[in-house]
Amino acid sequence: MQLLSSEQKIRLYRGIKIALIAFLVAIFVNSFTQFCHNGNYDKTENTITFSGHGEVTAVPDIASVYFTISQDAKTVKEAQTKVAEIEKKALASLKANEIEEKDIKTTDASFYPKYEYQYDTKIPVTSSYRPGKSVIVGYTASESITVKIRNTDNAGKIIQELGTLGVSNLSGPNFTIDNEDGLKAEARKKAIDDAKEKAKILAKDLGVKLGKITSFNESGNYPVPMYAKSMMDESISGSSAPAEIPKGENTISSDVSITYEIK
Repeated sequence: MQLLSSEQKIRLYRGIKIALIAFLVAIFVNSFTQFCHNGNYDKTENTITFSGHGEVTAVPDIASVYFTISQDAKTVKEAQTKVAEIEKKALASLKANEIEEKDIKTTDASFYPKYEYQYDTKIPVTSSYRPGKSVIVGYTASESITVKIRNTDNAGKIIQELGTLGVSNLSGPNFTIDNEDGLKAEARKKAIDDAKEKAKILAKDLGVKLGKITSFNESGNYPVPMYAKSMMDESISGSSAPAEIPKGENTISSDVSITYEIK
């Protein structure tokens, strides 16, 4: 058998390499063609996006009030007892105003020590350095309560009565809508109709036809709680007649964007 020369070996290896590359390219082209034929290839399509806006207004039917009961005493038990006494009066007042138990919620209850820095009395006052230490001189107990008022016309009266019972940090009313889901859906439908109407008009002007919807997005500007601080302050001041607190209207809006294929 005749042995191959170095030059012949190089030519043989080069031929094998070229044949192997050609074989791999053929496999890739065949696979890619089959992939596209089966519809798995996501080709780029022409699209157009339209925006729409919709909003609805409604008079708030819920008023929320927040208040804290805070008391100091020498012991934790004494402080908590004082808080309980005021809470009992507040709950009685709320019940008298037809507030149901389910609409009264305790959001926080806590107690913490009160410290005072006391100097060493054995050291003269004239001394440049007087050692001392922080000591507990008492305790503060507090409880925070949220009240949902369903008869919003009674909000001023309820706030006025609570203000005379020793509660602190009384804030509100916060006017909201109890069931916003229906209003949100209504605002969304208006926004979608607005976007569709714009799509029909512009498609006609451009001389194109709209295909299927490829994407949909929504953002909403939901109602911001409405407070009546100045009226609340007036109602706590001890005036004989409860303050009338205007509820105004809440606006619920929706903004959508719809993307269509262009045929």
